[in-house]
Amino acid sequence: MDQSTFSPNPIATWKSIVRVIVFTALILVLGNVFFAMINPDLGHFSLYGRLWHGRERLPFGETPHLAYNFSMYNVDAMLKSHKIDSNDTKEEFVVLVIGDSSVWGTLLTNEQTLTGSLNRMGLIDEVSKKPVRFYNLGYPTISLTKDLMIMDQAVRDYQPDLILWMVTLEAMPWERQLTSPIVQNNPEFIQDMSTSYNLPYDLRSSLLKRETFWDKTIFGRRRELADLIRLQLYGVMWAATGVDQYIPDAYTPAQRNLENDISYYGLTQETLTSDVLAFEVFNVGKTIATEEASTSVIIINEPIMISSGENSDLRYNFYYPKWAYDTYRSLMNQYAQARGVDYHDLWDIIPEQFFTNSAIHLNPEGEDILAKAITRILEEYQLTAVQ
Repeated sequence: MDQSTFSPNPIATWKSIVRVIVFTALILVLGNVFFAMINPDLGHFSLYGRLWHGRERLPFGETPHLAYNFSMYNVDAMLKSHKIDSNDTKEEFVVLVIGDSSVWGTLLTNEQTLTGSLNRMGLIDEVSKKPVRFYNLGYPTISLTKDLMIMDQAVRDYQPDLILWMVTLEAMPWERQLTSPIVQNNPEFIQDMSTSYNLPYDLRSSLLKRETFWDKTIFGRRRELADLIRLQLYGVMWAATGVDQYIPDAYTPAQRNLENDISYYGLTQETLTSDVLAFEVFNVGKTIATEEASTSVIIINEPIMISSGENSDLRYNFYYPKWAYDTYRSLMNQYAQARGVDYHDLWDIIPEQFFTNSAIHLNPEGEDILAKAITRILEEYQLTAVQ
C-alpha cells in the first residue's frame, strides 16, 4: 500500500493550528473583557488568620526580602491580612488607631508601637467589662485623606467601638491630600467622597491614576494580582519570624539644627486659614463613624519634636516654622470648639531626646509616655486599667 495515502495534509494541519490559535485568542480576549466588565474586588481572599496569624500592622515597606512586607494599594487586601480580620472582636472593646508612620511604628517592633504600649496597659471597658483592644491601622505617608480611606473601609468591615485619629499639621493642607501613593491609586474613593460628601478634591488632578477599560482587564491588573499573591506568600515568613519591618542598626537622627527659613507651602500668617486646611475631612470621618457603626472619634494632635538646636527660635523642627504650627494649633482649637469635637492637643509632651529619625517618630520610651497620656483621656470613656 502506498504510504503517501496516509500522509497528513499540510494545508489541513495548518488550518487546524490557526483555528486553535484564533479560538484561544478569542477566549483570552473575551475573558479579559468579562473580567473588566465585572471589575471584581480581588482583596477578599486571604490566607491570613487561616493558615497563619494576621499581621499587627498594615503592609508597607521597600525591602520585602528583609522585612517580609511591601507596599501595595488594595486597602481591602491590606485589612484582610491584619489580625483585626481574624480576631473575635465581638469579645473585645475595639479601638482603631489611625494615623501616619508615627502610628504605624517606623523603627519600632510591633510591641514597641503606640498600640503595643496601649495594649500593655490592660484597659477594660467598665460598662461591658470587655477587654480593650487597640488595633494599629496607621499607615506611612501623611494625608488626612489617606487616613479617611483606611478608616472608611475598617469602620464598615469591623464596626469598632472607638477611633483614635492621630494627626499633625503636615497632613492637613488641601494640597497634601492627594500626595499619598495609596490615595493616587484609588481614584474611585476620591470620586466617591467628592460625590457623596462634597469634599472639594480636584478630580482632574494629574496625581490621580487614570483608569482605562484596559486597566481593568486581567492583563491590566497583573501587578495587583501579583501583589496579592506575594502578600500571601510573605505571610509564611511573617508567621515564622514575626518580622514585618527592616530596622537597621543605625539611622540618621532627626534634624536638630534647622534652616533659617520660616516658609510653609507659600503661606503666610494671614493666608494660613481654615480654608486651606482639610477640616472637612474630619467632618466626613466623624459622619462615617457615626452612621456606619455608632462609633465615637477622638482626634489627637500627635507630639512633635521641639528642637533646641540652631534656628530653633524660628522653627520647632524640620517640618514646622513656629508661626505656622502655632496658627494651626489655634485653628484646631477653634474647629473643635465650634463643632463639638473631642480633641486633645498632646503636641509638646515628649522630650526631644525621645525622637528618632523624624520629628514625629518616637522611640519606645516616647511611645510609653504618649500611651499613658492617652489612657488618661480614655478614662472619660470609662476605659480604665484593671486594678
